[in-house]
Amino acid sequence: MCGIVGVLSSHEASPILVDALKRLEYRGYDSAGIATIDGTTLDRRRAMGKLVNLQDLLVHDPLPGKAGIGHTRWATHGAPSVNNAHPHRAGRVAVVHNGIIENFRELRAFLADNGIGYSTDTDTETVALLAQYHLDRGLAPREAARETIAQLHGAYALCFLFDGEDDLLIAARKGSPLAVGHGEDENYIGSDAIALAPMTDTITYLDEGDWAIVTRHSVEIRDAAGEQVDRPRKTIATGSAAVDKAGYKHFMAKEIAEQPTVLQGALAHYIDAAGGSVTLPDPGIDFAGIERLTLVACGTAFYACMVAKYWFEQIARLPVEIDVASEFRYREPPVTPGTAALFVSQSGETADTLAALRYMAGKADRILSVVNVAESSIARESDLALPILAGVEVGVASTKAFTCQLTTLALLVLKAARDRGEIDDAILADHLAALRRLPGIMNAALNIETATRDLAQELSEARDILFLGRGAMYPLALEGALKLKEISYIHAEAYASGELKHGPIALVDPAVPVIVMAPTDGLFDKTVSNMQEVMARGGKVLLITDAAGARTASDGVWKTLILPDVPPFLAPILYAIPAQLLAYHTAIAKGTDVDQPRNLAKSVTVE
Repeated sequence: MCGIVGVLSSHEASPILVDALKRLEYRGYDSAGIATIDGTTLDRRRAMGKLVNLQDLLVHDPLPGKAGIGHTRWATHGAPSVNNAHPHRAGRVAVVHNGIIENFRELRAFLADNGIGYSTDTDTETVALLAQYHLDRGLAPREAARETIAQLHGAYALCFLFDGEDDLLIAARKGSPLAVGHGEDENYIGSDAIALAPMTDTITYLDEGDWAIVTRHSVEIRDAAGEQVDRPRKTIATGSAAVDKAGYKHFMAKEIAEQPTVLQGALAHYIDAAGGSVTLPDPGIDFAGIERLTLVACGTAFYACMVAKYWFEQIARLPVEIDVASEFRYREPPVTPGTAALFVSQSGETADTLAALRYMAGKADRILSVVNVAESSIARESDLALPILAGVEVGVASTKAFTCQLTTLALLVLKAARDRGEIDDAILADHLAALRRLPGIMNAALNIETATRDLAQELSEARDILFLGRGAMYPLALEGALKLKEISYIHAEAYASGELKHGPIALVDPAVPVIVMAPTDGLFDKTVSNMQEVMARGGKVLLITDAAGARTASDGVWKTLILPDVPPFLAPILYAIPAQLLAYHTAIAKGTDVDQPRNLAKSVTVE
C-alpha cells in the first residue's frame, strides 16, 4: 500500500524525504509528494508517476525546510492525478494518509454545513479540512489533530504537519502500520522500518488506536482512550532493511535467486541441531489437543494455505478449513472447541487477514500466524507467530516469501503429525532430512532459467494461458496463473486437472498454451490422462515434470521443462521455481514493469 514518511531534522528535509520514499517504492504507487516547513511557511510539491518526476520538480522548484512529510500514493478514492496526490493541504495543515476514511461522505456533509468545500476526489482531503476546521475554532494543533482523529472511521495511518510548527509532527494509526523512529536531536515517522533504516535503527511501533505527538526531542504516545502509554523501543538490523538489486536487473530476479539461501536459513531456524525435531518459538503449541485448524490468507499466501491443507490432512490427519480473508468473517463461521486458527501474511499487515484474526480472537483456542515481519500487527496479535525469515521482499509478485511460507508450513505440519502420533521419530527425521536437502535441489532447479527464457518469448504472444495441476499441485497451478497475470498482464486461469472436462476444456485450441504441473507422484497418471485430453483437441501443452515424467509423458507435448527429483511432499515448494521464472521472463518479453506492475501494491492495508 502507500508509503508515509515524516522528518524532524537538523538538515534539509526534502532529500531525506525523497530518499525514504524511494525505499517505499516497493509498496506500489501512482504519484508522490512532500510538504515542508521553512521557518514558519508550509509548502508542498507533488508529481504523477515515478519518484524521478518529483525529483525533477524539486530541482526546478526546491522546497526548503528541516521539517516535512512525504507520501507515495496508490489510488483508492479518486483517479491518479496531481490534484489527488498527497500531501493534502487545507489552510494551515498538511496531511498524508494510508488507508480509507469510511465516513468521509458524512464528514464532507458536516463540513459543507459549515461552509467548507473540497477540491479533490479523495477521502484524505477530508482529514485536512477537518483539522483546519478545528484550528479555526481556536484549537491548538495538538487538540485539532486529536479532535480530527476522534471523528474518523475506517483504516488509517496519518501524519500531520502544521504551518508555523517546525518542531511538531502528529501521527496516528488504526488498521494501518506506522512507526516512530528515534534519532539524536531528530525524530521520524515511517510506514515501516525500511523507510527509516538510513536514519535510525531504533523504532517504536504504534499499537492499534495509538496517536503520537513527536518533536525533535520527545515522543509522547497516547492510546485510543487518550491515556499516555509507553511502547517498547525496538532495535532493527539496518542491514536486513537494505533495498538493493545486488546486480540483478529486477528485484524479482534477485528474490527468485535468493530462495535456496533464505530457505536454508529458515530450516536452520526451525530444525534442531541434531536434525530430529522441529523447534518453535515460545510458547509453542501441542497439536495433540487440536481438533480442527482454520487457515486464512489472501492472494499468494492463500495458495500456500491450500497446499498446507493437503499436508495437514494427509500427514497430520488434522481436519482443515481454509478461506480467503476478505470473505471469512462475513460468513460468521461457527468456531467449535479445539479449533486453532492460522493466518498467513507476508507483510503481517494485510487488512483483510488482520480483520479475520480479530474475528477469531477469543473464539479459537489458539491464534497462530506465519509472517515475514516479526513486529507486524498480525504477529503481535497472535498467540504464536512463526517468522518465515525470507528477508525484505521488494517485488510486488511474491517469490521467496511464498516458498518460505510453504517451508514454514511444512515444518509446522511435521510438528503436528508428530504431536498427534501420526508419524514416529524415524519418519520425522526422514522428512526433515529431505527438507534440508531442498535448498540444494532448488539451486539446481534454477538452471532451467535459460529454457524458460526461450519459452517465454512464445508465451508472451498468447492472449490466454491455462494452468493445470492435481492434488497439492493444483494450488501451484493457481499460483503460476496469478504470477503470470500480475506481471505480464496475460489472462491466465488455473484448474484442477480433473475439472477440465467439466467446462474449461471448451477453451482449448492451438492458440491457448496449457501449462501442466505434473511431478511423478500418486496422481501423475491421472494428470497425464487429462493432458492427453487437451492434446487430442489440438492443445499446445507445456509439461513441467521430472526426468521420469518426461520419459513417460513427453510424446506429443509442445515443450517439456525438467526439474530435479524431489519427494512428493516437497514438490509444491520446488515447482514454484518454474512458475516464477515463466512469469518473469514472459513479462520481460512483453516489456512490462516487473517489480511494480500496474494497479498492484505490495502490502494491501485496506479492504
